[in-house]
Amino acid sequence: MQQIRPRQLADWLSDDSRNKPVLLDVREPWEFELCHLPGSQLMPMHLVPTRLAELNPGDEFVIVCHHGGRSMQVAMFLERQGFRALYNLMGGVDAWAGEVDPTLRRY
Repeated sequence: MQQIRPRQLADWLSDDSRNKPVLLDVREPWEFELCHLPGSQLMPMHLVPTRLAELNPGDEFVIVCHHGGRSMQVAMFLERQGFRALYNLMGGVDAWAGEVDPTLRRY
């Protein structure tokens, strides 16, 4: 698992020569409704073990939460399950709002 800064992720997402990662948001539904990265999919942290079959271990994942703590835990769990291309969004959606998209709602 690697760490990725919001600006690095923004550059990756805007680079048409690279495959886009799966943006896996592990926050709660109410948090996701407040704000989320465009194109992200919601899978609350507590549901990841039971919904593991929905995820392709061959994909590249950027795991997202509010500040980076829950996403780090999920990334470590996925790593133990055999997933290899994992990135934790450092600072979460809060850092994304501060560094990339100031229009994103903060909470």
